[in-house]
Amino acid sequence: MKPWAARLITYGVSGGLAALAITFVRPLPERRPLADVARIAAAWEETVDSVAGGETIGKVLERGGVSGDAMLEALDAASATKVFNPNRIRKGMRISFGALRDDSLPRQISMHLDVDRVLRIVRGDSGWTARLDSIPWATDTVAVRGEITDNLYGAIDDAETDLPTNTRRELAWSVANIFEFRIDMSRDVQRGDDFSVLVERQQLPSGATRLGNVLAVTFTNGGATIEAIRHLVGGAPKYYDQQGKSMAANFLLAPLEFRRISSNFGGRRHPVLGVFRRHQGTDYAANSGTPVRSIGDGMVIAAGVRGGYGNMIDVRHGNGMVTRYGHLRGFARGVRAGTRVAMGETIGYVGQTGLATGPHLHFEVLINGVARNPRTALGLKAGPPLPASDRPAFDALRLRYLALLERDATGRVAVNAN
Repeated sequence: MKPWAARLITYGVSGGLAALAITFVRPLPERRPLADVARIAAAWEETVDSVAGGETIGKVLERGGVSGDAMLEALDAASATKVFNPNRIRKGMRISFGALRDDSLPRQISMHLDVDRVLRIVRGDSGWTARLDSIPWATDTVAVRGEITDNLYGAIDDAETDLPTNTRRELAWSVANIFEFRIDMSRDVQRGDDFSVLVERQQLPSGATRLGNVLAVTFTNGGATIEAIRHLVGGAPKYYDQQGKSMAANFLLAPLEFRRISSNFGGRRHPVLGVFRRHQGTDYAANSGTPVRSIGDGMVIAAGVRGGYGNMIDVRHGNGMVTRYGHLRGFARGVRAGTRVAMGETIGYVGQTGLATGPHLHFEVLINGVARNPRTALGLKAGPPLPASDRPAFDALRLRYLALLERDATGRVAVNAN
C-alpha cells in the first residue's frame, strides 16, 4: 500500500461527525494574488458541497477533485492552523472548491467551520497553505416594543420587529434574566403590562443574525415602571434601575429558570388528599428533571425523603430564613446536609415524589419556622447602588438609551455601547 493511501485511510477512519448543522454563509470573494485578475475571474469556477451523515472529509475532498498526495498535503496544511481537526467534522459543513476552467486540481478549498469563520486552503507553486478568515459582524441597535396579553415570550413573538424567531426567544430569556430579582415573569406579569427593549443586533453579509447586548429595558408591571440600564462598573457589565440601584439582590424570586406556576400561595384544595387546606408555598409546574436552583446563598440543613414532600431539600439562609424544595426527582451531585450552596446553584431536579399528581416543584419560605408567602418574604431588596463617581456617566448613558427607545420600534441606528 502506498504511503499516501495509508495516511488517507487514517484520516477517513478518524473523521467524526457532530450532531447538528449550523447556518451557512454565502461564498466570500476570494483573495487571488495573481497578476491577471480579470482573466482569472472570467475563468474561475466554484463548486459547493457539504459533509453528509456518516461521511468522512476525505470523501468530500475526492468529490471535489482532491485525492491522493494532494489531499494529504491539503489536510496537513489545514491541521497546522490548529483550528481544523479531522476528528471533528460537522455533518452539513459546507465545503467549496475553486478552480480555473482548465485546472485538473482545485486551487482553493474553503471550509465553512462556523457561521463567521472560513478556513481557506490555497494551492500555490510551493504546495498548499491555509489561513483562517473571520467574517466581521456588523452591529446596529433594534428597539422592540410589546404589550403582555399572555406572557413575555408571546409578547416578544408578536412584536413588530424583523428579528428572526430564534433571536426573539433568546431576547425573551435575556429580559427575564435581567428582571429575575424584581419581576417573576411566570406569575407577576399582567395583561396590559408593556415593555420596550433596546438590544444590539449583529449581522453577517449572509443575513445570519445574532443578538448582542441588551442595552436598556423599560418594563411597566402593574402600573409601576422599572428601567434596567446596562453599565460597566470596573470593566464588568451590570444592570441598574433608574435610581442607580443594582437590579441584582440577595435572593432570586423563583427557584426555576424555566418557570410556570400551577398554584399560588394561599388556600386551595389539595390535589391528592382532596381536602381544602392551607398551601404553605408555591407550586411550579415543570417537566420532570428541570433543574431546581437555590434562591440564595446558604447551607443545606436537610436533604432526604420527608412524608408528603417526597424528596425534599431545606436550605438555611441568614436572618432566620429557610427555603424548602419538595417533590424532587433527585438531588444534585454532592448536595447533602452540611453542603454550602450559592445563589442560582442547581440543588435538585423537578419530580413527582410524595403526594403529587404530576411533576412540579413545591417551594416554601419559612421565617423563624413559620411559612410565609414567598412573594412578600422575597420582596424587592435592591442591590447596592452605583458608586457616586459613576453616576454622571450612568445618567448620560441612560438618557442616550432612552432617546434611542423613543425612536420608531423598527428604526435602527449604529451604536458604540460600553
